[in-house]
Amino acid sequence: MDRQTGSAEMVAEIRRLKEERDAILLVHNYQPDEVQDIADLTGDSLELSRAAATMDGKVIVFCGVDFMAETAAILSPQKTVLLPAEDACCPMAQMISADELRLAKERHPDAAVVSYVNTTADVKAESDICCTSSNAVKVVNSVKEDEIIFVPDRNLGQYAQRFTKKKVMPWEGFCIVHDRITPAQVKAARAAHPDAALLVHPECRPEVIDLSDHVASTSGIIREVCGSDKKEFIIGTEVGILHRLKKECPGKRCYPLAEEAVCRNMKKTDLAKVRDSLLTLRPRITVPEDIAARARLAIERMLAL
Repeated sequence: MDRQTGSAEMVAEIRRLKEERDAILLVHNYQPDEVQDIADLTGDSLELSRAAATMDGKVIVFCGVDFMAETAAILSPQKTVLLPAEDACCPMAQMISADELRLAKERHPDAAVVSYVNTTADVKAESDICCTSSNAVKVVNSVKEDEIIFVPDRNLGQYAQRFTKKKVMPWEGFCIVHDRITPAQVKAARAAHPDAALLVHPECRPEVIDLSDHVASTSGIIREVCGSDKKEFIIGTEVGILHRLKKECPGKRCYPLAEEAVCRNMKKTDLAKVRDSLLTLRPRITVPEDIAARARLAIERMLAL
């Protein structure tokens, strides 16, 4: 059996199991191409968070990393939430613990805590409100406090600071993919594609953001490319987004700002793992209710915006 035939059979089996299990497949924009192609919904963290809370289905198969599946489990405790790649973690989410956040809150008792969704459930439980890369500015400006502890991404926190009079105190976490993108890479990409617009993710360093033409979440980048009159774009985020751009923005030419901008954890999901998770209903992601109840408040405050 050749690979293409085997893949087609695997996809057919996944679709059959999905119907049997009354399951929905939520897939992040950075997932492998073949996983994106079987999704019920492909999107960024905000879109997938909303879908987890609103879409019908007894089972949610979350093709992403651990904090995303945790968020789905928090929002839909009555559903079975599966993470096909059990060891797919987010290194940035591991850069702050609940104990460390409690210490920061003691030092800044008058500050609100805004936590990026790229955090663990117990960190969300210590937060006032969550945000994503697409709504961080809106969330920061929505809280009544004048000081904000922003965790864990320093680059996203510094980006939000540009658009508020509040004092944003960013944690020293970062995305290991976006933080490695450099101004030198921007210069090289501009030289190679002089007519292209440069779009970057707000998890990039400030000096990279300063050189960009547009800053947006992954889905925001897709909307900008599809809606723009321009024909060429340099894309400053994880390279998995290029597959969706090719499908949804035909006629546009998109080049990666950094070929090596690959999240290895996002690439741990494959069709076989999706199939096996539907067969066994494992690995299942659950969150203790005492933590989930508090984390849910922070997430729901974000969704209410």
